[in-house]
Amino acid sequence: MAEAKAKPVNNMGFEEALAELETVVGRLESGDVPLEQSIELYARGAELRGHCEEKLKEAEARVSQIAKTADGRVTAKDVNIS
Repeated sequence: MAEAKAKPVNNMGFEEALAELETVVGRLESGDVPLEQSIELYARGAELRGHCEEKLKEAEARVSQIAKTADGRVTAKDVNIS
């Protein structure tokens, strides 16, 4: 995960980032990773965690915009999150 060929976090969807985060955590918890690699994994994990949190905030904002119309139809407004 901390290899040079790691996919940029910003190009990941929530599920992909979460799966990699779980892998990173597992490797760190194993205690079998050298110190330098542990530091790289920790940094990657922090980046993945932040990305997952942002994706969850975006999803929460979109869900909060779902509303029923007077005739009972469900609509969703586009939300621009910056």
